[in-house]
Amino acid sequence: MYKILDKKALNKDVDLLVVHGPFVAKNARPGHFIILRVDDEGERIPLTIAELDGENVTIVYQKLGYSTRKLGELEIGDDIADFVGPLGKESHIREVKSVLGIAGGVGAAPLLPQLREYAERGISVDLVIGARSKEHLILLDKYLEFCDKIYICTDDGSAGLKGFVTDQIKELYKTKKYDHTVAIGPLIMMKFVVKLNKEYGVSTDVSLNPIMIDGTGMCGNCRVTIADKTFFACIDGPDFPGEEVDFDELLARQSYYKNEEHECNLKLVQK
Repeated sequence: MYKILDKKALNKDVDLLVVHGPFVAKNARPGHFIILRVDDEGERIPLTIAELDGENVTIVYQKLGYSTRKLGELEIGDDIADFVGPLGKESHIREVKSVLGIAGGVGAAPLLPQLREYAERGISVDLVIGARSKEHLILLDKYLEFCDKIYICTDDGSAGLKGFVTDQIKELYKTKKYDHTVAIGPLIMMKFVVKLNKEYGVSTDVSLNPIMIDGTGMCGNCRVTIADKTFFACIDGPDFPGEEVDFDELLARQSYYKNEEHECNLKLVQK
């Protein structure tokens, strides 16, 4: 069993948990994820590792479905039945001088360890972070520890620029240049960030989050097309070069699983 050492509500939809997981903490690197089960009868939930501290692992999750809501009912001192990892491949930290991180919503959590690693290597790091509203911006205190500049945008204008992350990036590119970007957030956001960056000749790494079941490549449910070849996000990713991702195929596949987020993404693609 894996004990919950700390719990924080980042907003009404998103929680942060610190879990005692010594094996995971010892072996994890930026980009790795875990799969947990709340109890012996629970489904498997893949979650990216946000931070590591000694033998402890920090995860951030959005309470969207039955299992994540059930996870949200646990409190400090409770145990999680299974906490398996690290899974996937660690992020490819590139040899560059400057990086722009682009976070959308809960994507701020998996982006955090990657940008921190860049900063710890002496690379200049800026951040564009977007959310629906001010209350949905998460982990800003963590990013303030190492980012040179942080640019905020919200859909409703309650904080920073009113608009999408791509609107903020366009403004930023008028005065600044970056060697590389890392974008993590909703699929539709990453698709249009990659499209915009292509116009400016800037490379983009993205983190893909297709539906996973076993996390070992056996079920094939998380297959993605990268440069016209099939890969599995759970063992070959979750990070991939954004320019090579078939976003339209992935968005269509995600729409098979009915929920508001996927239905909204599909409608945006069809416009």
